[in-house]
Amino acid sequence: MAKIVDSYRFLDGISKPMMKRWATLGAPGPIPWTPLAKPLSQCTVSVVSSAAVAMKTDRPFDQEIEWQDPWFSDPSYRVLPEATVTDDVRVYHLHINTSYAQQDLNCVMPVERLRQLEALGEIGRSAPSHYSYMGYTVRPEALLRDAVPRITGQLRQEQVDVVLLVPV
Repeated sequence: MAKIVDSYRFLDGISKPMMKRWATLGAPGPIPWTPLAKPLSQCTVSVVSSAAVAMKTDRPFDQEIEWQDPWFSDPSYRVLPEATVTDDVRVYHLHINTSYAQQDLNCVMPVERLRQLEALGEIGRSAPSHYSYMGYTVRPEALLRDAVPRITGQLRQEQVDVVLLVPV
């Protein structure tokens, strides 16, 4: 039997149907595409995940924000070092079953798989840093205004060629 994830399970009676309707509005737009300037086997690759993954030593993502206002979530992000493994992190996302990610980080942030691709020569190298933020926010203004420019700045500083986006 297939399992179904109810992304709306924490919303109240009026918000749940409203969000479901909102998700269906708008026609899909063009997908921006930039061809690689060099072969993937020569590229530095970073992972950006919306799974709200944080190192156990980092400040946790603030889940209370979303409990108080389901339209908004913690707009901050966390940096995960290249050598991060499952036992190093906690997952704070309210809309997924975090137990899977706590068993295998790669299902929401495939940094260990990236290192394997590096060892096989499929990519040039795994970037020194990977990033996670709390996805499923309907009001992303603060995330886009504050976190995204800092993340992209670090990506440029580390000369990252490819970003693997992992939406959860």
